[in-house]
Amino acid sequence: MKRLAKIRNLHDFERAAQRYLPRPLFGYVANAAEEGGSFKANRRAFEDLSFIPRGLVDVSRVSSETELFGRHYAAPFGIAPMGLSALSAYRGDIVQARAAAAAKLPMILSGTSLIPMEEVAEHGASDWFQAYLPGDMPAIEALIARVRRSGFKHLVITIDYPVPPNSDNNRRCGFSSPLRPSLRLAWDGLIRPRWLFGTFMRTLLRHGMPHFENNYASRGIPVIAKDVNRDFSGRSHLDWEVLKRVRELWPDYLIVKGILHPEDARKAQRLGVDGIIVSNHGGRQLDSTVATLRALPAVVEAVGNLPVMVDSGFRRGTDVLKALALGASFVFIGRPINYAAAYAGESGVAHALELLKQEVSRDMALLGVTRVAELGRGHLVANGG
Repeated sequence: MKRLAKIRNLHDFERAAQRYLPRPLFGYVANAAEEGGSFKANRRAFEDLSFIPRGLVDVSRVSSETELFGRHYAAPFGIAPMGLSALSAYRGDIVQARAAAAAKLPMILSGTSLIPMEEVAEHGASDWFQAYLPGDMPAIEALIARVRRSGFKHLVITIDYPVPPNSDNNRRCGFSSPLRPSLRLAWDGLIRPRWLFGTFMRTLLRHGMPHFENNYASRGIPVIAKDVNRDFSGRSHLDWEVLKRVRELWPDYLIVKGILHPEDARKAQRLGVDGIIVSNHGGRQLDSTVATLRALPAVVEAVGNLPVMVDSGFRRGTDVLKALALGASFVFIGRPINYAAAYAGESGVAHALELLKQEVSRDMALLGVTRVAELGRGHLVANGG
């Protein structure tokens, strides 16, 4: 596609998506909590580490292949869960899943997605599902039963959303969840005709008004509604006993996302989880939270051989390699993939994944590493340390 010819890295997709998406939708994807401290900290953490390359290593055969939970992937990264992806791109969750499957990489379907999990699963493109647990045990049990029936094998429980975060930045850009009909919202769509007709109207004509499909065992509310009070009530009392019950209910891989403290990692391990994702939600929840790259080493040390994955702020192949050198088993990428899908659909996501895969392989060769397993802390030095 000619539109992708000038897209040379993941940062380029953000600039392209800003020109394509209506102001409220781009703001929703790009926004961080309050002053953006956590978001900025995620990026600064990469700048605090430098590589120590090794020379005269035969790098004629570099492999970025990685094994995770008994499955081989083409690279040590995948697509993080992102809600409302089908609003920023036509059939956004499906195009992400298809592109990931074609690239032999995992994609985690979000619990706040707008396409039923069963429909995504029918394509055979993803068997990872991320859930925000409902507020009572019967609803939790019903949701988990639905995920099992749909054929997912990896259940990711996000724990860093006991209450909704401060939404002032979303309100400033005109976004609410669900969206509130208004003249300004209509105008924001009209001045982005490619999105209006290529994504929104196309979705309405072919599939009807999008709904929140996967938060519960049954269908949720429409994405555009007069009542903008989404029901996140009741989640503030969820605790480790709830996770223990989820472990009892879920027979396959159970992963906990949103852990930053090593003691929380140990608690999750004692409850029998299969993996941990170190995450601060891309800086979207609590502002001034520690960067995930800084929290990663302590979590890895706390849980030994348990797979520890990480997300939040990753944009370059060098970012991925720094996390792997600090002990991460895998990395998940969020916002840039949403931008890629918005700008160019499945081809955009495929292009984004290939660009990052090329960066990872090239950077491994320049570092003097031929296999992901060779990466370690000896390849890094702290700047100013």
